[in-house]
This record gives sequence, C-alpha cells and structure tokens, in this order.
Amino acid sequence: MRTTLNLDDDLMRDAKQHAAMTGRTLTALIETALRELLWREKREERDYRLRWVTVEGGVQSGVDLTDRDALLERMEGEPE
Repeated sequence: MRTTLNLDDDLMRDAKQHAAMTGRTLTALIETALRELLWREKREERDYRLRWVTVEGGVQSGVDLTDRDALLERMEGEPE
C-alpha cells in the first residue's frame, strides 16, 4: 500500500542512513520498526493484565498476623 507520511527531517535522514548502512530499503526499515513497536505494546498490555480472584476464608487457626517472628517461624518451620 502506498502511503504518504510527514516525518521530521532529522528522523528521515537518520532512517535513510540506517537503512543504507544495514542494506535495507527505507520501506523495509519502517515496516520492521512499526511491527516491533506494535508487537511490544501488545505484549506489554498482555503481560500486565491481572485477573483478581477472591475467595472466602481467613487466617489459619493459630496464626497471629501481628507477630512477625512467629509468622516467619511458621512459614519456614516443619509442616504440622
């Protein structure tokens, strides 16, 4: 598809230079850059989507949430 873009002169100059140095056409360079940007944004959106799950419940019997040392000992100790 043929499209007209208005790009900053410095950006266009750098893009043309980069394309020439890497042996690609300007079109190929722009297509690659756009695909990478769109892929990255889609992945970031997918990676940070959280689904909250709530359940009824409470603290296990014998657990005191205000006693840090007892909590640590219970978490790292032998299973009952």
